[in-house]
Amino acid sequence: MAAMTAALRILNEIFGYPAFRGQQAEVIAHVAGGGDALVLMPTGSGKSLCYQIPALLREGMAVVVSPLIALMHDQVAALAELGVRSAFLNSTLSGAEAAAVEARARRGELDLLYVAPERLMMGHCLALLAQCRLALIAIDEAHCVSQWGHDFRPEYLQLAVLNERFPGVPRVALTATADAQTRAEILERLGLGEARVFVSSFDRPNIRYRIVEKDDARRQVLDFIRAEHAGEAGIVYCLSRRKVDEVAAFLSSQGMTALPYHAGMDGEARRRHQERFQREDAVVMVATIAFGMGIDKPDVRFVAHLDLPKSVEGYYQETGRAGRDGLPADAWMAYGLQDVVQLRRMIDESQAGEAHKRIQAAKLDAMLGLCETAECRRVRLLGYFGEASAPCGNCDTCLDPPATFDGTEAAQQLISCVYRTGQRFGALHVIDVLRGEATAKVTSRGHEQLSTFGIGAVRSGREWRAIARQCIALGLLQVDHDAYGALKLTVESRAVLRGERRVSLRAWKEGRRIARSRAPREAMSPDNHSLFERLRAWRADAARSHGVPAYVIFHDATLAEIARTRPASLDALRGISGVGARKLDAYGADIVGLVVRHRAG
Repeated sequence: MAAMTAALRILNEIFGYPAFRGQQAEVIAHVAGGGDALVLMPTGSGKSLCYQIPALLREGMAVVVSPLIALMHDQVAALAELGVRSAFLNSTLSGAEAAAVEARARRGELDLLYVAPERLMMGHCLALLAQCRLALIAIDEAHCVSQWGHDFRPEYLQLAVLNERFPGVPRVALTATADAQTRAEILERLGLGEARVFVSSFDRPNIRYRIVEKDDARRQVLDFIRAEHAGEAGIVYCLSRRKVDEVAAFLSSQGMTALPYHAGMDGEARRRHQERFQREDAVVMVATIAFGMGIDKPDVRFVAHLDLPKSVEGYYQETGRAGRDGLPADAWMAYGLQDVVQLRRMIDESQAGEAHKRIQAAKLDAMLGLCETAECRRVRLLGYFGEASAPCGNCDTCLDPPATFDGTEAAQQLISCVYRTGQRFGALHVIDVLRGEATAKVTSRGHEQLSTFGIGAVRSGREWRAIARQCIALGLLQVDHDAYGALKLTVESRAVLRGERRVSLRAWKEGRRIARSRAPREAMSPDNHSLFERLRAWRADAARSHGVPAYVIFHDATLAEIARTRPASLDALRGISGVGARKLDAYGADIVGLVVRHRAG
């Protein structure tokens, strides 16, 4: 009880939050008491407090294994603003700077030390830690240990040695993304068999999920950003480096501040672009998944995908980078049949073993099912992680419910046409035959003579593409990459042809724009909004003078609350979430003065 009283005092006075959320208190009590833990919490739910507060409660220094340099820098900068003694050891430090950090660690002058897994496993670093009193070891982004996952990093496999080298030191593994298989793998590979597992809800209710049919994706994402997120920060994910460069150039040509990011760029350019994204407002990062972990920017208002992610885990992890501050955000995706063909080809042509290919194919099937569902997106997404839920009312299928129809006849026509063309052609050719299009390719093969030629002429090409995607998602057809993406029949397709199975499909319709969810700033009165913008301008100046990203000073949510309540004294300001003792001392007088001046007009 005394420990939790102290933990709550730290939460209030240092971090500036009035109360713990969800399972935070339970995790902190367990870890502070010396227990091992696996913690699954969605992005933005406060996972870092689950090791930062125990680090301040226990004797000694906490070691935090973190996979990205940018994340270390931001977290150490944020902790410095709070008055917490922290540092990092990574390749950006000179020899003298690293030696100074090591000396502080030996003298017991650090509460938290952030280290990359590669550096941690070096003999020199392990020897350093052996000379220190360790409070705990935190392994962030623990899903990186899973060889079946979307972010596997082989160096994470070596971290099991920490249990042998530092017995008795509690370890806590943390991640936002892990299905049941990945959780089991984390526990096994990190030697956490006795750890207590904490699984919070995977729901991010502030995120609105939307998936549209791909049709000129660059123009679609431009229209989406202009209509709903002009002047706001966001991330656009693409599958290839070339597409990243092309989309970034296109958005830039349309007047946006859009920066590319992928592994083919030199390290300095990547660092510079990531720093601009972190520190400036209204920057759109166009990236491959190389731009992923370590994105600690709370005011990302949208994440857009221009290509289908390889798995639900990857999609969840990437979309979770939006709305970390709890304010409304969008997860928007455009996808098409070619995405499915391309990803299946990548799986088939990879050098992985057959077992790995089967798992990756199953993950892709689950992702395709999420895209093609007529049910609530959130119900389907949470169900993948084993969490039951009710329709959310905040996704495209809830806000604009798709009509369904008995698609048995359409499926039979498509499957029959695939069969009669020899199961050797891709969807576009099969659709041409169905619609009676006498193209050169159709006539050169005599397919205009087939009984299926023209039987689907009443449907548009886009309708047939939607039907084809759904038939693949339902397992009624499969893509054969040995035959360059040809559609082939499955065991299930024969049951449909024989009339033994009915097929319900989503009716295709022109996409309609869904009304944007209103962020708190949009719901403000004009005068409160004016004060909010003055506070943002002050924050930008403070961030520049301190050399940190603006959100390290205060989140937008905190500024919005200040604009709404207008505290006229330090005591009134102290009660606002996100204003701890250190920040009250550092910035309180400036904020109160700004509020008072605004009131005076």
